[in-house]
This record gives sequence, structure tokens and C-alpha cells, in this order.
Amino acid sequence: MTYDFSGKIALITGSGRGIGRATALHFARLGADVVVNYLRKQSAAEETARAIEALGRRALVVKADVGDPDELDQLFDTVEREWGGLDFLINNAASGYIRPISEQKVKGWDWTMNINARAALFASQRAAVIMRRRGGGAIVNVSSIGSARTLPDYVVIGASKGALEAITRYCAVEFAPWNIVVNCVAPGIIHTDALQFFKDSDLMLKLALERTPAGRLVTPEDVAKVIAFLCSPDAAMIRGQVIMIDGGWSIDVGRQWVHQAAQPSE
Repeated sequence: MTYDFSGKIALITGSGRGIGRATALHFARLGADVVVNYLRKQSAAEETARAIEALGRRALVVKADVGDPDELDQLFDTVEREWGGLDFLINNAASGYIRPISEQKVKGWDWTMNINARAALFASQRAAVIMRRRGGGAIVNVSSIGSARTLPDYVVIGASKGALEAITRYCAVEFAPWNIVVNCVAPGIIHTDALQFFKDSDLMLKLALERTPAGRLVTPEDVAKVIAFLCSPDAAMIRGQVIMIDGGWSIDVGRQWVHQAAQPSE
């Protein structure tokens, strides 16, 4: 479906690359102006901004570590000062320490939780006040299949994504009287830069493809389209939900059992 987001303003955290970039460009195609947030890759953020402007929309590039409360406040202060409002918030920025439990440290836990969960809570807090003045809006959080399924060395990220999904439900209820719709998407395994931090990432992609009933891997564009739907009027009665986007990977136990049974025994 195609939605008209003309006159709308979207803030997408971590939108220089991957799912964030795909979402920024998709929203721009639908008519929205986009705030592009980044932390380290300025060149990627600026490239995303140029692509948005080539589509005839405005782009505002803002560097901010969303895991830092002061920088998060500065991000929203900039959006209000420069553009005066906000309609959509996509909490997409993510980070984390991919290590087995035996190698995890308190520092890694705090870093991961702050960026993946705490930032979404306080970003939503700021966004809701701005959206309320404009008559409402939508917030979409980006989780992961690792919140409900185990992935290699993913423990602290998986825990942070579980917390993010809980935050989604609480925000959905508390912000509903302000006409703010809050939901969450949980993408499956996607071939993005983030996958390089996993051991045997090529094998993960191969197995994911073999075990996905849809016959292909999920793309960032697939996720962007679902996020846009959740921000559209058509999704007004979907509240506090986690939408899995994995081509059926997580539910096809039969395919995974057959794959395991076909392996030669030692």
C-alpha cells in the first residue's frame, strides 16, 4: 500500500545504514521530511540525507549518542528548534556486545541496555510531548528475533530487545489518550553490516535462507514497509504489538527438524 505522509516529520535513529536508511528513504518516498540520526558514520548519514533530498524532501542530519541522556535531549531540542514538530519516531539505533555469557561484562550490559532499551523509553517520552501538540503520531520500536529466540552470543542484546518490547506495551497504553500509536517490529536475519560481528555469519545466512518458508531472506526494505504501515491510519487499532518479520523462519519447526535430521550422525 502507498500512504501519504506529506507534511509529516519523521525521526529515525540510526538511519545512516541498514534498516534505518531503508526506512528513511521509504518515508521520504511517501512524502515525509526525515531527521537522520547517526553516531559514528557521518558520511553514511550525509549520503542518506542526499538521497532523501533527491526525492524532493527535507533532511536534517543530527549526530547524537541516543544512549547518552544529554545527547538524546539535544537531539530532540534540535528537531524542535529546526523543524518545530514531530509526527513519527522510529527507535532503530542499536548496539551491543556479541559474546558468550562467560565473557560478558557489566560495562557491556549497561552500554547495550542504554542504547537499545533506555534510549527508546526516554526518546518516546520526549516525542510524545511534541506529538501531542500536533494531535498525535506514531512510534515504532525495532526489536529482533533474538528477543524471543536464542542467537549465538546474543544474550545482552536479546535481553535489551525483550525490555524494548515491554516498553512498547507500556507506551502504547499510556500514550493512547494522546492519539499516539506505539508498536514494535522484530526483523529476522538480514544481510546488513551488523551481521559481520557474528561468528560464522555466512553460515548463519545460508541456514536462514534454507529454513525460511518464504524462500528468501528479509530485506531492510521489507521492514521499512511494515514500519510505514504501522505509522499509517490503517494501523490505528494495532497497539503495543510486536510484529515478527522473518518470512516464517521462527514458526517453521518442521523445516528445521528435517534439516537437523538430515545431518549425518557421528
